[in-house]
Amino acid sequence: MLTVAYDGTHYRGWQLQPNGETIESVLNRCLQELTGEEILVIGASRTDAGVHARGNIAVFDTASRIPGDKFSYALNQRLPEDIRICGSKEVSPEFHPRRCKSRKTYEYRIYCAPFPMPTKRLYSYFTYIPLDIDLMSQGAEYLVGEHDFKSFCSVQTQALTTVRQVDAVQIDTDGDEIVLRVSGRGFLYNMVRIIAGTLLEVGRGHIAPEKVKEILAARDRQAAGPTAPACGLTLVGYEFLTEEGND
Repeated sequence: MLTVAYDGTHYRGWQLQPNGETIESVLNRCLQELTGEEILVIGASRTDAGVHARGNIAVFDTASRIPGDKFSYALNQRLPEDIRICGSKEVSPEFHPRRCKSRKTYEYRIYCAPFPMPTKRLYSYFTYIPLDIDLMSQGAEYLVGEHDFKSFCSVQTQALTTVRQVDAVQIDTDGDEIVLRVSGRGFLYNMVRIIAGTLLEVGRGHIAPEKVKEILAARDRQAAGPTAPACGLTLVGYEFLTEEGND
């Protein structure tokens, strides 16, 4: 099992794509070079193009005699600078990161200032319009719990159900940035970015906080706000709620 951090700016997302480089394709290639085997990793979270991660999870099968905790060192010598393995360990052959109970935490960063800052453009969403954090926090409260998040899901989703459990939504400041932090048991396609886009509209005063409850009930993508740009989103943590991933 690999814990993977990456800057997603120059990638077409996590999952293999026919039209460009992805995090998965780079990992597969480096693992094949290292082991001499044909290896296909399985990712816990299939992040979109341009989305970053500090703690995504990937697993793979190998007959290699390299100790599990040494794969991180060997791979980091081969990977490009914008992908790093932060830890590796051996897990049981039956372990699958998408088939066990887990909690993911995402952060969406918003840089709110009169002018853009070039050094922040790849890792936050810029807006010059002042945002009311209190209103955003009030709106966020309606999202906590188990709900049908169909309104906060891309119409392209292939999920069997749009019901999801959100454990926490917090909005804080970090210097000149507003940080939206969302934790949950699983997320739909574009769900966190649509939550961010909707709460941005609340912060601008375009949507009343209590309207978020009505947006949930509508179960209609058109009722929610826009999908916020990918650059502001980072998968910051992955917690397994079963023993296997946390040994």
